[in-house]
Amino acid sequence: MNIHEYQAKAVLKDYGVPVSAGVPAFTVDEAVAGAKALPGPLYVVKSQIHAGGRGKGKFKELPADAKGGVRLAKSVEEVAAHAKDMLGNTLVTLQTGASGKVVNRLYIEDGSDIARELYLSILVDRATGKVAFVVSTEGGMDIEAVAHDTPEKIHTFRVDPAAGYQPYVGRNVAYALKLEGAQIKQCVKLVGDLYRAFVEKDMSLLEINPLIVTKDGNLRVLDAKVNFDSNALFRHPEIVALRDETEEDPKEIEASKYDLSYIALDGTIGCMVNGAGLAMATLDIIQLYGESPANFLDVGGGASEEKVTAAFKIITADPQVKGILVNIFGGIMKCDIIARGVLAAVKAVGLQVPLVVRLEGTNVELGKQIIRESGLNVIAADDLDDAAQKIVAAVKG
Repeated sequence: MNIHEYQAKAVLKDYGVPVSAGVPAFTVDEAVAGAKALPGPLYVVKSQIHAGGRGKGKFKELPADAKGGVRLAKSVEEVAAHAKDMLGNTLVTLQTGASGKVVNRLYIEDGSDIARELYLSILVDRATGKVAFVVSTEGGMDIEAVAHDTPEKIHTFRVDPAAGYQPYVGRNVAYALKLEGAQIKQCVKLVGDLYRAFVEKDMSLLEINPLIVTKDGNLRVLDAKVNFDSNALFRHPEIVALRDETEEDPKEIEASKYDLSYIALDGTIGCMVNGAGLAMATLDIIQLYGESPANFLDVGGGASEEKVTAAFKIITADPQVKGILVNIFGGIMKCDIIARGVLAAVKAVGLQVPLVVRLEGTNVELGKQIIRESGLNVIAADDLDDAAQKIVAAVKG
């Protein structure tokens, strides 16, 4: 689960992390009032969407030479003008894709005098089972470009959760970021506070880009991106309350109601599979034969007929879908349940695109019989390779 920048900063502030003063705004009037409440005279007007690259992004409804989704303002009047430009318009960045995201809220932040821009992030290193700090002196840039062009400028420090955070980690981070004097002590505290927030709130990613050194020599978090482990949200109702469903795909929201693992993609072939590994293999083989998957959808090992029906409805609700591939290997999941779920969904929403079904495993013959006797125009497949070729051919033909 993702949250907005201003929400992330509020969470971090509770842990003693230094952030600039700021006010969220949903209207132009609120943006003006927020600016008047800040010290000024420099303000930053920030579009709040769940995507990076906002500053370099472009608004669909504005001229091509218009400024991006993060703008400086030297007066309250400029804040109002920027807010009017941004609110209700669609911001397109490298991370949003061509469709972009509508800006429904802003963050009006007090300006900062920046001496240096640094990069700091925390994530779970699954290879070692440790929490990793990834830092670089090249803040404010695309970290992917830094990793590609100058990998020697990226440093990683790991913390064993069993041992917990120790001050030497903060000192190592400070030395890697070439901090000096009192900044080293600030960094030790900052890194410790961030680690505590990361662990206690069950974050999966905490990215600060940039972490700045102000002209008076202090560290400050200028931007913050936070993702949370969805499996741990039951422990954090205060975080769940921050969820902004307008930033999420409606199909993914619907899937979450049925505990389906669903991620919308950009292709044309809808997939319903049981098991994450089999689902990934299905996506790969569709790509191999020249088409692209429209989604990742794992119905799980113990899905009910109702759950399968819901999954099928979600797939067919996607206007990009030109064909559907159902690929089930029945273990705990029985093939006849899948068959009945598919039939129930087809009866409810109709079938306007080709459907290929590959069933194998528990009750496979019964499942095939149910589909065969349904009278539906379903293309049967013997194995995954056969299924992928048939659905790609059906979509192209």
